[in-house]
Amino acid sequence: MRRIHVGNALSAFGLGFTVPYLYVYVAQVRGLGAMTAGTVLAVFAVAALIVLPFAGRAIVRRGPLPVLLAALVTAAVGALSLGLAGSAVTVLGSAALLGAGQAVMQPALATMIVDCSTADTRSRAFAMQFFLQNLGLGVGGLIGGHLVDTTRVSSFTLLFAIEAAMFLLLVVVMTTVRMPHSPRFEEAPGRSAKGSWKQLLGNRAMVQLCVLGFVLFFACYGQFESGLSAYGVEAAGISTSALGSALAANTGVIVVAQFLVLRFVERRRRTRVIAAVGLIWAVAWLAAGYAGLGHGSREMATAAFVSTYALFGLGEAMLSPTVAPLVADLAPEGMAGQYNSAFALVKQLALAVGPAVGGPMGASLHAPYIVTFLLFSLGISVLAMRLGRGLTVAQDQPWSTRSRVVTRGGTTPIPAEAS
Repeated sequence: MRRIHVGNALSAFGLGFTVPYLYVYVAQVRGLGAMTAGTVLAVFAVAALIVLPFAGRAIVRRGPLPVLLAALVTAAVGALSLGLAGSAVTVLGSAALLGAGQAVMQPALATMIVDCSTADTRSRAFAMQFFLQNLGLGVGGLIGGHLVDTTRVSSFTLLFAIEAAMFLLLVVVMTTVRMPHSPRFEEAPGRSAKGSWKQLLGNRAMVQLCVLGFVLFFACYGQFESGLSAYGVEAAGISTSALGSALAANTGVIVVAQFLVLRFVERRRRTRVIAAVGLIWAVAWLAAGYAGLGHGSREMATAAFVSTYALFGLGEAMLSPTVAPLVADLAPEGMAGQYNSAFALVKQLALAVGPAVGGPMGASLHAPYIVTFLLFSLGISVLAMRLGRGLTVAQDQPWSTRSRVVTRGGTTPIPAEAS
């Protein structure tokens, strides 16, 4: 598990070097224009959507470790070639490799965490993963910002080379991991890829969680660097430095509050925690509304806008030990890779649709933008409460089941899963 957490930190650290500067690199440094830069960002999403359905089956058949190693090598090749690419064709091809590799890393690492953890340690393991990812992205972005120089292409080539080196270093670290045995696809005769997807779609609770996940990622993560930032600049008059402070506040809250929040959510029903996140994010959208539509001073607007990102960070810290373990607990034995990949696919869909919808609204339709995403946040609470009615005690309140086992010295009866 320690090696897996090191892997999460290294991959996030490498991504932090390049993610904030990708648009500037393609559009300005390489001189390929805004259209090509926008297409590159779209290619990342499209590549993820293409490979994730196959990644789930590969993880189930071969195990998460070989799939992760292949994804890391692919991402390393894509990162290095992106740093050397000078034409639109090579930039787009490199972005496709990097995007595909990045996308497959997520469910592979998540499945490794599931395989190496127990019901008692899983929430804490996923909280640690999220903490290290944000810390790695923040530190990588900070160091990358001091290395980059928009007047020198070589400085960007160095950033992409460092990113590739992090992926290859992670390959070395991961080859030392010895995964515990868990059932694989070959051990379940008669189960085809089509049948496994049919089984997943027949799991009503998992389908509800995927719908909830889409709304979560659409209403929060899909707005960070598109609609919400555009709204802040156009409606609230937020400066670029204040926007950077808002992003730093988001990461700072996650890093500082993650394990404090964990103590609170570990003893709460998972769906109630998710519902509380919806309410917190509704308050965040109200703060954003005040920043852009209120009549306060520039300082008050900036403070409200920074508070919006901080409140989003608090919600994210509450979700990290809640949603991913729930996906794992809904998966039948040996199918964690398939379920993790399906949820990652939903996330990528939301991250692709979110900016496309939120960007134009945030830039020009200020009041409708706030009202729309305020309603989406309240919708998260409603969907979470509905999901809770279809979960077993072990899935929604795992701590309660463990307590009863210890108290009674036996096995706790668990209701049949709703289907």
